[in-house]
Amino acid sequence: MVELNKKYQINVKRFGFINWIGFKSLWFKECNRFIAVWQQTLLSPLVSSLLFLSVLSLALGNNRGDVLGFSFMSFLAPGLIAMSILTQSFSHSVSSLMIGKIQGNIVDMLYAPLSALEVTMAIILAALTRSFLIAIISIGVFSIFVDIPLNNILFIFIFGFLSAFILGSLGFIAGLWAEKFDHTATVTNFVITPLSFLSGVFYSIDKLPNFFQIISNINPFFYMIDGFRYGFLGKSDGSISVGLIYLSALSIVTWCLAFLLYKKGYKIKS
Repeated sequence: MVELNKKYQINVKRFGFINWIGFKSLWFKECNRFIAVWQQTLLSPLVSSLLFLSVLSLALGNNRGDVLGFSFMSFLAPGLIAMSILTQSFSHSVSSLMIGKIQGNIVDMLYAPLSALEVTMAIILAALTRSFLIAIISIGVFSIFVDIPLNNILFIFIFGFLSAFILGSLGFIAGLWAEKFDHTATVTNFVITPLSFLSGVFYSIDKLPNFFQIISNINPFFYMIDGFRYGFLGKSDGSISVGLIYLSALSIVTWCLAFLLYKKGYKIKS
């Protein structure tokens, strides 16, 4: 017995400050989840954006004017791509947690040697991956039909990253809070969709009355859309520097909230 105790010693597995193997495994698992149904997760947003572009183009006809010195279609296309990034990033995070809670396999993630930092970052970065794949595909397809200039790729990446990260974090929070898919639909229908549609995707806020311009300047979705569009057109409705500061701060706040709620086990631990 003494020999066995000396030969086999039970101890705690040490992964270091971050369990990189577990983090990458969860990220790959989340990416494989949306790639397995790519028709729904990657193709569907593209089709929806093209339908918006086609319907507005046909509806306006010859009445399409210039916006910010560009044709309306060139102005509209980056906004539609950014809107797809926002909605799909939120959708990925919220569906990941909801499916795990409903199917009961979220316990596998809770029992795994993964910290709250690793779980939140892996799921949110998977949402980012999905959003960037949609953005790349959409830019390529839109370029066939619309003249879309590329003024500054760095700003496209920065604002796309911040926007997807914030919505991925919000989706994570909503996934923890919601108890059924009807709850997530409520957040989408009454928060995400109205804020994205009222963010200047289809219009320049210069055309709004002063009161509504002030409201638009408070809406974080406005800075997401405006900054992303600035990367293409080189012109913006609002302040790019204010948008960077605002979205950077908001990304930290939303992730910290997601991290703290998951660490506490909000609605996932009895």
